[in-house]
Amino acid sequence: MPENDDAPRPQAQRITDLDALKVFTHPLRIQLYRHLVTSGAATASHLADQVDEAVSLVSYHLRKLAAHGFIVEAPEKSTDGRERWWKVSAERGFSFRSGDFTDRPEGVAVVNEVTRQLLASRYERYERYLAQQAAWAGKWTDASFSSEYMPRLSAAELHEMDEEITALMRRWIDRGKAAVEAGDTEGRELVAVQMYGFPFRE
Repeated sequence: MPENDDAPRPQAQRITDLDALKVFTHPLRIQLYRHLVTSGAATASHLADQVDEAVSLVSYHLRKLAAHGFIVEAPEKSTDGRERWWKVSAERGFSFRSGDFTDRPEGVAVVNEVTRQLLASRYERYERYLAQQAAWAGKWTDASFSSEYMPRLSAAELHEMDEEITALMRRWIDRGKAAVEAGDTEGRELVAVQMYGFPFRE
């Protein structure tokens, strides 16, 4: 079915407040947020099992995420009203730009720390895949890829490329979501796609 270009599309939650960005300097909060993205909704107990931490600690970090609007309660998931369910507040996740915080030293430090935590989390996920690669069917290992390209660009072109890649990934995310909602779940897995774009000199 053709997509209605006039229909509103959910956007990534753009972080411009330094205190909000600080939430993601803690690696456990990144883990919890990602689990909520992939599961759709969960309780503190469910998440505690996933990250192997105490329920009380997980509840504390969930409240920190909720305080800045990154997650919200999902009462529609509760069957008896006693369990507290959580879900992400923005379907597209969150994003931030270094330029929004580099006007003060603390902002630079926080951006660097959050970026390091995100990179560490992504690296850990890829390391886990490599360690478990033999357990995946050949069609998945054949389809998996790791790529690096080195175009010579201006800063404006790098920004344009980022926007194009983001639009491309959103189309694939929407395609997968629509298929699952239509009941087409056979042979589908969560797929991590990680690409980096940054200037460097030899």
